[in-house]
Amino acid sequence: MIKLQAPVVLVARLMLAFIFIVEGWSKIATYEGTVQYMEDHGVPGQLLPLVIVTELGGGLLIAAGFKTRLAALALAGFCLLTALLFHRNIGEISEFIHFTKDLSIAGGFLLLVAFGAGSWSLDALQAPHASVSHHVWK
Repeated sequence: MIKLQAPVVLVARLMLAFIFIVEGWSKIATYEGTVQYMEDHGVPGQLLPLVIVTELGGGLLIAAGFKTRLAALALAGFCLLTALLFHRNIGEISEFIHFTKDLSIAGGFLLLVAFGAGSWSLDALQAPHASVSHHVWK
């Protein structure tokens, strides 16, 4: 099973990153509409550039496995905030699904915080003789 660990972690990172890369780009394409959506939920539209950087930048970092623990921590927090700010009407089934999806994705990111990006990552290339989980996070 150890032989499968590196490719499985890579696929998991790519799957987690995908939605954030797509959503980051879509927010650029639908900027004004996204500002309105944010403001309708009590979130200042001026935060949209930070949202785009978090989603797009964080997603790309996770996909590449670069600064993975920090990016994963940021995206876990982002998912929790998204659940609480935009999907708190859990009495409505679609909102409940979005709320629980955001919590689940945050859990996936917390696993990356705990265990790192795996051996098929830029993080691993930067420390070729060290364990992937070698640093302060251990």
